[in-house]
Amino acid sequence: MTDTTPGAITSEVVTHLASLARIALTADEIVKLTGELGAIVDSVAKVSEVATDEVPATSHPIPLSNVFRPDVPGVTLTTEQALAGAPEHDGSRFAVSAILGEEQ
Repeated sequence: MTDTTPGAITSEVVTHLASLARIALTADEIVKLTGELGAIVDSVAKVSEVATDEVPATSHPIPLSNVFRPDVPGVTLTTEQALAGAPEHDGSRFAVSAILGEEQ
């Protein structure tokens, strides 16, 4: 039986997500991930039920402070050094295979 609730995790959703991520999944993996992702979505929904205006949104349980160092120019690689270990390059840039624009 397929859940028709908007946002529900179905095997079709898992198959689509795997396709977008270019991950090959077996039928057993799809079934397993459908249940696991469904449980995650349900857990997030439960947390959302208790998240009210009185509860401030947080990303960390304790406050964080800026720990960045000053941005100081340093010694960098030359173009030749950077491209030395590249499998493919055109002399000034890395060459990579195009993946955008391919048919889904």
